[in-house]
Amino acid sequence: MDITIHSSFLPHTDPDAALAFYRDTLGFEVRNDVGYKDMRWITVGPAGQPDTSIVLHPPGANPGITDDERRTILELMAKGSYFGVNLATADLDDTFAKLVANGAEVVQEPTDQPYGVRDCAFRDPSGNLIRIQELA
Repeated sequence: MDITIHSSFLPHTDPDAALAFYRDTLGFEVRNDVGYKDMRWITVGPAGQPDTSIVLHPPGANPGITDDERRTILELMAKGSYFGVNLATADLDDTFAKLVANGAEVVQEPTDQPYGVRDCAFRDPSGNLIRIQELA
């Protein structure tokens, strides 16, 4: 079997803030930006990796989600416990310093984890947890 990861999905509460974070702070390329009614889906991805993307989407845009469910999703996002993504870099300290300089919200400074990785963590403007691991 030949299966790869093509797209992951993260919700956003403010498409312009999400776009600024992923494009300007993380340096991702914008691959697509689609609006429908008052909603917006933005596809971003790391430069040089055209087959891997993150789709930033409106929370609860799926048909059939109730207003109560949508409120729960927004509450979980605000706490940072709804969605997240793990990224990787060759130089964690340099990446961390650049993200801090760009105003990213730090959750955890670079740390050697007991399970064998060194990583740090940030929140995007919607509250999603962004963990960045150092490649060995």
